[in-house]
Amino acid sequence: MLMPDGSLAPVRRAEVLGPVAQLSKGDARTMLDARVRPINQGRHVPQSTLTLAEFYRREWEPTMSSLLKATSLHYYGIQYRCHIIPSLGDRRLCDLRRGEVQAFLAAKRKAGLSGSTVHGIRTALSKLMQSAVEWDFIPANPARGLVVGDRHPLKERVRLSPEQVRILSASLPDPCRSIVLLLCLTGLRIGELLALRTKNVDLMVGVIRVRETVHEGQFGAPKTRSSRREVPVSESARKLLKPFLAAGDETLVFRSRTGSPINPKNLSRRVLQPKCRELNLPVVSWHSFRHTHATLLTEVGESIKTTQAILGHSDLNTTLNIYSHPIPESQRRAIERVAEILVDPNGLTSTDSTNTQRIN
Repeated sequence: MLMPDGSLAPVRRAEVLGPVAQLSKGDARTMLDARVRPINQGRHVPQSTLTLAEFYRREWEPTMSSLLKATSLHYYGIQYRCHIIPSLGDRRLCDLRRGEVQAFLAAKRKAGLSGSTVHGIRTALSKLMQSAVEWDFIPANPARGLVVGDRHPLKERVRLSPEQVRILSASLPDPCRSIVLLLCLTGLRIGELLALRTKNVDLMVGVIRVRETVHEGQFGAPKTRSSRREVPVSESARKLLKPFLAAGDETLVFRSRTGSPINPKNLSRRVLQPKCRELNLPVVSWHSFRHTHATLLTEVGESIKTTQAILGHSDLNTTLNIYSHPIPESQRRAIERVAEILVDPNGLTSTDSTNTQRIN
């Protein structure tokens, strides 16, 4: 057994090989030799006595803090501190079994958490346990491939209609107004827009080159490989961007008075959300405008592959299942088009009309 200080300690364990009536001493000795052969040959990997919480704090967090993106580290940290460590933190890594982890996830669903939230918990736990496997603390990952149910969030994602966007933007001061409109016009993530530098805006060609993102003041690479992209900008977006461009390639397009990145949480809390309440509009997040953009791309008839490319999704299912929302107007038009096929000018379906003629 591998002790927390790295030393090895022997473990005495009794095992039942079978009933005495069915096994001779020679059979028992043969079975015992097979059990201990990996140890004698040096092929047995000692199991660690570290608990999950100890492994996270002493091994995983210090190592991964410099390897993961700040947003990923922040997200995983929430899952560990709020869900995983309170329930499983005192369990030794070597003692965790798939059935126990599955029961833990099922309990989270029963407690009212959405499938999407529990999926995030499972992903974070699997990430932690996979590191334990790769670093030779345990032989297998007990969280891999477990069932979490559907991934639909409990709360409906908020988005605004074009009219609501116009009402809101007309009441906002800059830079909040321009940020809202550009998010709706481009589908950028808020971190991508606030990390945008002058050198990555080409008004002549009409593109924004997404090369960075920012989270809590820290710059990093875009979320995925697909997120590193070129997003076309409309004439309206060009007019919005032009006043904010300044000399210096490295200058941020949207910046504080000191030239540092704008804090999106402060801007939302102090300007955006109070204005939504004042206008009796849905209280939105910055991500709501990305959903609004995706919905409008669908509404104007763009293909799902085009939408995927603009949004920078690596997985087409993300675009299909999360970001493409049918809006009520398009649904009503679809119903009306079906009715136009089924209903004759007298207001009767073709079947009703035929039956009426037969009765007469």
